[in-house]
Amino acid sequence: MLPAMVLEKSEEPSLRGVYLLTAILMMGIGAVFSLLGEIRDTFGFSETGIGLIGGMAFVAGFFAQLGVGKPVDLGYGQQVLRLGLAAAILGAIWMTIADTLWAWICARGLFGLGTGFARPAVRRLVLMRDPEHMGRSMGKLSSYEMGGFLLGPVVAAVLASWINMQVTFVVLTVLLILLVPVTYRTRIPGVPASRLAGIQIRLLSRPAMQACLSTGAAFYITVGVFEAIWAVYMVDLGASQMFIGLTMSLFAVPMVLITPWAGSFAQRKGPMNVTVISVSVAAGCMVFYGVLDSIWYLCIPLAVHSVADAFTMPANQLAVGQASGSDALATGQGLFGAVGMAVSAIAAILSGILYQHLGAGSLWVGAAATMCVCIVAAWLRGAELRDPTQVT
Repeated sequence: MLPAMVLEKSEEPSLRGVYLLTAILMMGIGAVFSLLGEIRDTFGFSETGIGLIGGMAFVAGFFAQLGVGKPVDLGYGQQVLRLGLAAAILGAIWMTIADTLWAWICARGLFGLGTGFARPAVRRLVLMRDPEHMGRSMGKLSSYEMGGFLLGPVVAAVLASWINMQVTFVVLTVLLILLVPVTYRTRIPGVPASRLAGIQIRLLSRPAMQACLSTGAAFYITVGVFEAIWAVYMVDLGASQMFIGLTMSLFAVPMVLITPWAGSFAQRKGPMNVTVISVSVAAGCMVFYGVLDSIWYLCIPLAVHSVADAFTMPANQLAVGQASGSDALATGQGLFGAVGMAVSAIAAILSGILYQHLGAGSLWVGAAATMCVCIVAAWLRGAELRDPTQVT
């Protein structure tokens, strides 16, 4: 049961700006994601090097989200949001001029740091806005995230094909700079420090949070593998940069359309019930990625996976909010995000190594098997999250 959180009408911040900020940050992630194959070919990096580039973003995101959740809950959300945007801008600028492996690793890490700062702050604000409809609110946030992710590969593919890859990051930098005023208008109320003493240890000791972290680990395994390998895998199967960009954008379409409804559905049916089913479907799709070798046939499990993730994303975040309680919303989201980033980093780095030495089949099937272990652990620990989410 998640206690109700009340914001006076006169104090309610507009969410349009933070939704848009989230979308642009995700656009940057999607753009880099779809360009990894071209980055490899342009600069002569190995698959292991590409895995390190993808993995560094997650390492940075881990430290960012683990560190800023509590400050956001204490009332420093606005400052955290500003710092995150500044780091993302610097990372985008660096990617326009990076030409060595270490430069790409550092630039990608800086952008990941900025995104990691922003996420807990935005999620606390969104969850506080309308407790009665928090499922739909988290679904709408996921819709903006995926809308940005959808746009990123398209922008990257068009600019890389018509001009060059670096222009993508120039455009990203300009868009982020235009959003600086949003961080000065957004206020995120906090709670007294006494209510958050030892909060991270207390959250980790709760079976409900352990269940959330298990489903989160399963979900973020797919994120890490896709970040590091999907574009490279598609290139090796003969796909063009335009095809890669379009397929990844189409992957996000169901998330944009379904997630607001999916969030409400998870609130009614119990977030753990929804998450376990949707992540299990995603694991099945991962197996098909390792079996099929046609870029056109691969679009079928990709579409199914997209629908599954449209349910997983808001259901996961709703479950974390329920497991955290109103005082520690950002801390719980930050902890969840940090674990997700750590899992994604490991998955991304190992994916590059496994893909290079064992091939695609072993990589995708091994990832699916690991996801299944996480799903079982989540179901066993998450009994209290199987009931409909209630607000009091």
